[in-house]
Amino acid sequence: MITYEYYCETNGKTVEVSHRMSESLKTWGELCQKAGIPLEETPKTTPVERLISGGLLFKGETSSKKSQLPMADPGCGRSNCCRH
Repeated sequence: MITYEYYCETNGKTVEVSHRMSESLKTWGELCQKAGIPLEETPKTTPVERLISGGLLFKGETSSKKSQLPMADPGCGRSNCCRH
């Protein structure tokens, strides 16, 4: 699973949540439910937007084993990580 950041313009809050790449959260209610946080005073139908970021991949069996993919070697010419 990947960790994404979502921003709510109405309340000015940014929330991190993990979900599959195929999922996309559209509202504050969906975001709060997925993150396990209370709605507070923001209506559940309030739109949220996913922020553009590198994201974190969860590797291993527990969420405590977060790890970012290593950066590609700039001299190798590959667009993805070649791990050499």
